[in-house]
Amino acid sequence: MDRLEAMNVYVRVVDAGSLSAAARAIPMSLTSVSRHISALEEHFGAQLLRRTTRHLAMTDEGRILYDCAKAILGEVDELGSAMSAGRGKLSGRLRFSAPNLLGRLVIAPLLPRFLELHPDVAVDLLLVDRAVNLVDEGLHLAVRIGRLPDSSLVARKLGDIQMVTCAAPAYLAHRGTPRTPGDLRKHDCLVFSDAPGAVDWRFESRAMRTRVSVTGRLWMNSLDALVLASIQGAGIVRAPAWQVAEHVQSGRLRPVLEMYAPPATPVHVLFERVKLSSPKIRIFADYLVEHWPSA
Repeated sequence: MDRLEAMNVYVRVVDAGSLSAAARAIPMSLTSVSRHISALEEHFGAQLLRRTTRHLAMTDEGRILYDCAKAILGEVDELGSAMSAGRGKLSGRLRFSAPNLLGRLVIAPLLPRFLELHPDVAVDLLLVDRAVNLVDEGLHLAVRIGRLPDSSLVARKLGDIQMVTCAAPAYLAHRGTPRTPGDLRKHDCLVFSDAPGAVDWRFESRAMRTRVSVTGRLWMNSLDALVLASIQGAGIVRAPAWQVAEHVQSGRLRPVLEMYAPPATPVHVLFERVKLSSPKIRIFADYLVEHWPSA
C-alpha cells in the first residue's frame, strides 16, 4: 500500500462526503477508492468510517487520522512548493478564504494576474462571512476585516475600509438630510447583518464618539442588494467607500454625516507562523499587499 496515496484518498472521501463522489473527483475507480480505505483500516487496526446507504461519518479513530493526514499532506505539498521555488518557480495549490463581498469585488480581480505570473499554481478561494479556522478547514491564508484578537497567526495589513453613509438624492429630498447621527432614528436605514434585527452604526467626530442603533423596513444579508435598493430611494445605506465610489461620483448616491465618519477598519491577511517558510504563501501574501487598492 502506498500509505501517502491512501491517506490522500481517505481525506478526499471525507471531504466529498462519499466514496463515489471522491472517486469522480480524483478520478479513480470506486473499487480502488474502497480498497485504499480498507487498506488503511487494516493497517491501523481500526474502523475509520461508518457507512450506510445514505450517510458516511468518521469514527473517533477516523477523525484522528483525518486531522493528521491533512497536516501530513499539507506538509508534503509545502515541501513540493519549496523545492519548486528553489528551481525558480512556484507550484501547488493555494487555499484561502475572504469575506464574501470583499472577495468578489476586491480580491477576485487580483487573481488572474497572479495565476498568469505563476502558471504552476492553482488557487481555491472560499468566500464566507465568518472567521475560519485555518488548520481545521485546510486553508493556507485568510483575509479578515476588523481588529484582530491576540493570536499566534502572522498578520500582514492589506489596507483599510472606510465606511460611507449615503442615500439617493430623491430619498433625501423627500425625507430630509440627517444632520447628526441621532437623526437616523427618524429615517429608513437599510440594515445589513447576518440575521434580521437592529445593528449599531459607529460615528466619530472631534467632539464625540457615538453608536446609533439603526432599524428600518428593509433588512438583507447582501450589501450589494442594499446599495441597489438605496439607489432606488429605499433609504440610507452604509457601505465601503470602494463599493459606492462610482455611484457617488455619478450622483446616484449622496454621502451624509461626513463630519461624523467612523475610523477606517483595517484588513489583514493571516497565516500560520510555521508557513513563513513556504515560498508560495509568502509570495502570495506579498502580492496581495503590493496590489491592494489604495482606496
